[in-house]
Amino acid sequence: MDAKNSLQITRTGTGDYDDDGRAKRTGTLRGAVAHIITAVIGSGVLSLAWSTSQLGWIGGPVSLLCCAIVTYISSFLLSDCYRNPDSVTGKRNYSYTDAVRVNLGQKRTWLAAFLQFLTLYGTSTAYVITTATSISAILKSNCYHKEGHEAPCNYGGNLYMVLFGLVQIVMSFIPDLHSMAWVSIVAALMSFTYSFIGLGLGIATVVENGRIQGGLTGVPAANYSDKFWLIFQALSDITFSYPYAVLLLEIQDTLESPPPENQTMKKASMVAIFITTFFYLCCGCFGYAAFGNATPGNLLTGFGFYEPYWLVDLANVCIIVHLVGGYQIYSQPIYSEAERWCSRRFPNSGFVTNFYKVKLPLLSGFHINLFRFCFRTLYVISTIGLGILFPYFNQVLGVLGAINFWPLAIYFPVEMYFVQKKIPAWSRKWIVLRTFSFACFLVTVMGLVASIEGIIREKLK
Repeated sequence: MDAKNSLQITRTGTGDYDDDGRAKRTGTLRGAVAHIITAVIGSGVLSLAWSTSQLGWIGGPVSLLCCAIVTYISSFLLSDCYRNPDSVTGKRNYSYTDAVRVNLGQKRTWLAAFLQFLTLYGTSTAYVITTATSISAILKSNCYHKEGHEAPCNYGGNLYMVLFGLVQIVMSFIPDLHSMAWVSIVAALMSFTYSFIGLGLGIATVVENGRIQGGLTGVPAANYSDKFWLIFQALSDITFSYPYAVLLLEIQDTLESPPPENQTMKKASMVAIFITTFFYLCCGCFGYAAFGNATPGNLLTGFGFYEPYWLVDLANVCIIVHLVGGYQIYSQPIYSEAERWCSRRFPNSGFVTNFYKVKLPLLSGFHINLFRFCFRTLYVISTIGLGILFPYFNQVLGVLGAINFWPLAIYFPVEMYFVQKKIPAWSRKWIVLRTFSFACFLVTVMGLVASIEGIIREKLK
């Protein structure tokens, strides 16, 4: 037996266990694509028509394509950091923060963990806001259909946020990301459905209007200052539409091996980013073409479309189902990290480590851990409270996009890649990646300031 084959057998493990002694992973390329699409196509797709309207017919599509390219570069770099020191045969890093710790040290690990969990937590909150908005939109759509488009059909969102939270508390009984392939597949199907509906309604409206609306420079603003901030807020909203770098290694850790996980992940990223970018361009461009300067902040809930009301309702139902799954995809890494930390910190605590079997009428028995139940319930309640306090869709997405974009999707992957591949300073690749990182940093800073300015403006109204 040659050395290569011996190394491959050692790395892949035997029987029901992987090379590290954990249960053998069974994730496939198809499952990874589903996870990525679930993570990527979420609230962000609904704001793309508004973003395109702020940037215009040149800036909008170019920005979307640039963001897709940047996301693929980031995923390419990050996929190679799953194992260390070698990308194929090295020791596995089970999470984003594990990879940062191994490559960049403990201090930057704390920063990466804070930003990662802040992004995941913020995205969960954004999903709370979006779900409530979609439920309200269904009620409004039916009201407008019965009473006319000028009827005062107003529905608050706080109750629907609470109802969404109750569903998520139940969903949080799902143990971990490895048990959620079916959730991701259902959520991905829902995302395709409402994307197609939004696209179809946009095309139908363009045909009905008989012309393409909008201009090269986008929606005019009251002054240059307002236009400047709106442009960067729009860019931040677009960056939020490609947020999955923060979950990439967690998704990669579900993949079976062989083949090498980094190869499968790169293929999955390419397929998923190509599919999502196509939908993003269609939704953003046709939404802008349909409504021009009147493009709503949320394409399917801003009531650019009124009829057919049942189709608008169906699209919003699909959004709700998708976000129910998407919320769990973004929350599970926080759940897992909190539970691992407490298990290490309090190994002898029955509250943290003991599981109890529960049997409910008409249901099969399941095991419950008291710490897991309490922590996950409090987590869901906190996101509901934050959503009620700041229910500003576009501005919240912009802040989250800025927080995630440069630090987590660009800076850390680039720095880890330098260490992993031993890239020498001032080499051609080093200069190119440093320039790439700095350009993304400038966009992030301006987008964050613009989005915070938008939240303050809305709060003071």
